[in-house]
Amino acid sequence: MGDKVVVITGGAGFIGSHLCLRLVDSGYRVVCIDNLITGSLDNLKPLSRNRKFGFIRRDVSKGIEVAGKVTYVLHCASLASPEDYLDYPIQTLKVGSLGTHNALGLAKKKNAGFMLFSTSEVYGDPLVHPQKEEYWGNVNPVGIRSCYDESKRFAEALTMAYCRVHKLDTRIVRIFNTYGPGMRSRDGRVVPNFISQALADEPLTVYGDGSQTRSFCYIDDLVEGLLRLMLSSVHEPVNLGNPREFTVRQLAAIVLKITGSKSRIIFKPLPQDDPRQRRPDITRARKFLKWEPVVSLETGLKKTIPYFVK
Repeated sequence: MGDKVVVITGGAGFIGSHLCLRLVDSGYRVVCIDNLITGSLDNLKPLSRNRKFGFIRRDVSKGIEVAGKVTYVLHCASLASPEDYLDYPIQTLKVGSLGTHNALGLAKKKNAGFMLFSTSEVYGDPLVHPQKEEYWGNVNPVGIRSCYDESKRFAEALTMAYCRVHKLDTRIVRIFNTYGPGMRSRDGRVVPNFISQALADEPLTVYGDGSQTRSFCYIDDLVEGLLRLMLSSVHEPVNLGNPREFTVRQLAAIVLKITGSKSRIIFKPLPQDDPRQRRPDITRARKFLKWEPVVSLETGLKKTIPYFVK
């Protein structure tokens, strides 16, 4: 396996860095490309002296060049947190469009397999529950979240076009809420927000009445699914996430219980186009990848919370 090279765009981010570590541990050579707009070299410190790992600092929307053989191109680069893509909407659109085009071009040039890291946000505020891959979604194309939603929908369309026209060996993964060590404490997503607030004895901020639901997948489970998909022959989109559903209020209560925090819960208005329900149908992943998550929310949070303790 030593001659197999994986290029990962966005590999210094939360999910990408965990995948870099797992791939190197599995014997692959890994080239990580990241402009560090939201990623961090701290996530890659365990690989800093590993000869099977290389890092290139570059904005992939401006082009990608990698010397030598490439076996797989994994396009993970994105601004996935609402706070990030609302701060950088144009960069979000560029990495989803130009960045995807450049990553696909690299895979075509190198005759490599390609995997697009898409998102459950392609379903928008879903009218179908749980969400199957066949569902086309309910997305506001001009809303404040559209820079992320529509960039990923375009990226999926471009990936399928390369698959059909150029016969490129492509995969598309739609990732649902994922959490674990390595997340930024204030990145705007609910799990790190709640943990950081609870540990600081600050009020836990719930948007809306907290009845909206999410499904939380621990990072180790997700990475296992990503590797299985990479090695599969499934060209259609595949949902990866935990099908167990929790309300945001339930999540807050679990975080308070595990941390022992005395923080209270406060409520603020629901952001525009915030989805009311989010739960993956993982029938396709079970069938073709023999995959499903095994880490419960409480167990995963107990593994995650120590990372946020200062």
